[in-house]
Amino acid sequence: MTRTGQLSPASASQSRRALIAGSVGNFIEWYEFGVYGYLATLIAGNFFTLEGQTGMTGLLLTYASFALAFFCRPIGAIIFGRIGDRIGRKPTLIAVVLLMTIATAIIGILPTYAQIGVAAPLLLTLMRMFQGLFAGGEFGGAVSLMTEFAPKGKRGIYGAWQSFTVSLGLLTGVALVAILVQWLPETEMKAWGWRIPFLLALPMGLVALYLRLKLDETPTFIASQKPEKNAPRTAEEKASALATAKAITLGIGRMMGWSAGGYTFLVVMPSYLQTSLHATFLQALVATVLANVGFAIAILPSGWLSDKIGRKKVMMIAVLAVIILSFPLLHLLQNPDSSLLAKGVAVLIAGATIGMIAGPGPAMLAEMFPTRVRYTGLGLSYSLSNAVFSGCAGLIITGLIKETGNLDIPAYYVVATCVVSLFALMTLRKDDHLRELEK
Repeated sequence: MTRTGQLSPASASQSRRALIAGSVGNFIEWYEFGVYGYLATLIAGNFFTLEGQTGMTGLLLTYASFALAFFCRPIGAIIFGRIGDRIGRKPTLIAVVLLMTIATAIIGILPTYAQIGVAAPLLLTLMRMFQGLFAGGEFGGAVSLMTEFAPKGKRGIYGAWQSFTVSLGLLTGVALVAILVQWLPETEMKAWGWRIPFLLALPMGLVALYLRLKLDETPTFIASQKPEKNAPRTAEEKASALATAKAITLGIGRMMGWSAGGYTFLVVMPSYLQTSLHATFLQALVATVLANVGFAIAILPSGWLSDKIGRKKVMMIAVLAVIILSFPLLHLLQNPDSSLLAKGVAVLIAGATIGMIAGPGPAMLAEMFPTRVRYTGLGLSYSLSNAVFSGCAGLIITGLIKETGNLDIPAYYVVATCVVSLFALMTLRKDDHLRELEK
């Protein structure tokens, strides 16, 4: 702090280090979650195709494991969020990335159902639960780090890097899987090739660990831990647990469409195209790459734009676009007479609409909470929304299609959640992007 009691601005080098170190953990987290989604059919065959059960049942069990990991995220958000709000962003983020990396690498060496029977899916599910627990501590810390170090007027673009590295992680995962599918015979891919993406998380995690060890603690957090003597208590310090809970609930509402649409279009898409539209594995991966490219392209521009015209305008336009376009884009994919180019454009647009929400999203959430609960508030809003609306996306969509035979289920799911988000986003103040973060 300065002698006048104002926060000393972070240096340009500190801001850059925070941006990189915060982003790299998100990259690893979503690389792994993407890989699991892209390899769902292979994982189902190795771990969840139990005796006497159909392939669809195995896929449902795989997505159940996927969902369970997401439901462990809120627990991780509470545990690591409270630690991060009390002892600091830096040590907590170091612990999170180390533990998350170990859990991911272990998946790469697990024996399969054919080797050890029912213990295999149980062990895999346990590792997924640990991943969810540790990943629950990643988002709140990373976004707190980035936005608290962000230069004035740049919280939107800094926070957008969190979402952008999500897209990079998903793209890296799908690209690696596509390369392995082309490089390895199908039998070898099923036998051992699927392990490679999980094992590669180990060197990635070591790089992330090194970068985070070089971090400084955020000026905002340091100031919050050292209040001036005889200074009156601020309104933020008097904020009740009820007010925080209300903010978390509102944050979940604002994120519902982002969570549901993101996982439906970017992760669940491969299995939907294969099982419901009978696309090949490679065709489904190509479609997913295009959706993720659209997602990535839109994130940073929308984050930057939200610094100029506000989070509310950008995010409401994006959510409306998802509501309007979901059914037409899905019907284009379902139409056998549609050209490959048209289908490619459709998935690209679908990804871009979600990217427009994800760009301003992290900064929007950071601006909802004071410093003393920001890590926890961010983490719980994000993890609870993802647990219900992302983690269950594959399970809900696959299960409803199986029961009803209605191939429009993905669009119904995304539109319903986006309608709720639209109303929640209406409560945003127009000038949140101009205000200082609450101390």
